Amino acid sequence: MKPLTIFLPLSAPEILEKNLNEFNSSGLINKIFVLVPRNSSPPIPEGIHTLEIDTLYSSDTVRKIATHAVTAYALLYIKEQPLSIGPSSLHRMIQVAENTKSAMIYSDYYSVKDNQTYPSPVIDYQQGSLRDDFNFGPLLFYDTSALRESASAMQKDYIYAGIYDLRLKLSQKYQIFHLPEFLYTETETDTRKSGEKQFDYVNPRNREVQIEMEKACTDFLKETGAWLEPHFRDVNFNEMDFNTEVSVIIPVKNRVNTISDAIRSVLSQNTSFTFNLIIADNHSNDGTTEEIRKFSNDKRVVHIIPTRTDLGIGGCWNEAILNETCGKFAVQLDSDDLYIDENVLERIAAALYEQKCAMIVGTYRMVNFNLEELPPGIIDHREWTPDNGRNNALRINGLGAPRAFYTPVIRSIRFPNVSYGEDYAVGLNISRFYRIGRIYDPLYLCRRWEGNSDAALDIQKLNTYNFYKDKIRTIEYYARQNYIKNGQT
Repeated sequence: MKPLTIFLPLSAPEILEKNLNEFNSSGLINKIFVLVPRNSSPPIPEGIHTLEIDTLYSSDTVRKIATHAVTAYALLYIKEQPLSIGPSSLHRMIQVAENTKSAMIYSDYYSVKDNQTYPSPVIDYQQGSLRDDFNFGPLLFYDTSALRESASAMQKDYIYAGIYDLRLKLSQKYQIFHLPEFLYTETETDTRKSGEKQFDYVNPRNREVQIEMEKACTDFLKETGAWLEPHFRDVNFNEMDFNTEVSVIIPVKNRVNTISDAIRSVLSQNTSFTFNLIIADNHSNDGTTEEIRKFSNDKRVVHIIPTRTDLGIGGCWNEAILNETCGKFAVQLDSDDLYIDENVLERIAAALYEQKCAMIVGTYRMVNFNLEELPPGIIDHREWTPDNGRNNALRINGLGAPRAFYTPVIRSIRFPNVSYGEDYAVGLNISRFYRIGRIYDPLYLCRRWEGNSDAALDIQKLNTYNFYKDKIRTIEYYARQNYIKNGQT
């Protein structure tokens, strides 16, 4: 028997015909199933089977694929766009599957965008690769026996999270293998920049999808001993004496166009307590340092230039929180951004006390350099819930902003010395032990412009960032398993 069963969605007739020819030319195909909407009768070429589905990503669709895959391997293509399979690529996938005994294989690929072909390398899967938007590419290769076993273990019925649930079930017992070879070419229709795509998971239009993804991930964490119950350590706000109640922390390097606005945003705050501003100036050489010195007459401004030259944003944060001038609460402000009004610090401090938490996360509004609102507008991270937020945090790609910390706690944890994901790392760590509070009204104007570090990342840098965040999740996943085994003390 030929070793492959193919599943692909219904597409325009000329695209479907091309894709069918691509698969059939390999000589490895036993059957091809076109996934068609229920109660439809589209014209299908002779010899091609149809499989009625509700949605492509549903649990029901996964179960039907598992049932109808009668060969050793099954291959699912999840796009309706043209596909070009490289020479001997399917042979290669089968060979690697046999050699590695992996349950799922995915590869690098090429993407056609605006009539240009670009390489689209992907990253290795690891234990912490729990993001539902992890990029496997659109061609998913499964070992049929593992597929059937994992599909049978899927207890929930999802409309959107079926394929995600399948992947999590597979990963519990089997290897998911990245083959770093460019095996096919697909057509990319989402040509947005990386900075625009990264907020899809907080877009209210995607709320139903996100609820399902959270349920699937929560079940996975429970099944693998990494789910945390909603019990938290108490925070003692009187354990240390501080001369200052709040310190705003701005790590900065070469932001001459925005740093003055950020500083004025802090100094204009009206508070019932003392506050200062600690600027960790990471050896700027574009005039930023000179701009900061213009505010030297204000005693609230503490200008630090680290002696070390090997610090990232996280390292600069550590310089600030360990400085003797740091107050009881350390509040974040990025050098590009602004507080929304003069009452932000007062509200953050009040929330920390009222919610009795070691960290607070606010809400921000996306704007351009001229402070005009950009889609999706307000980023409030309402997916966070008191009982399950810290578990769902292992699935999403960030916790929100602005962030504020109880200084003794953040001093004990400290930031990793990196310039991307450092805030996510400490947020996950804190949430393992302490309550993280929320403020759902906008506190912050987040400027999105060409100078941002993540506004428009190339594929290599995006992969580097995503791999690191997955690594952070992997560390936290194992830490939580050990924490639970030791009785959550």
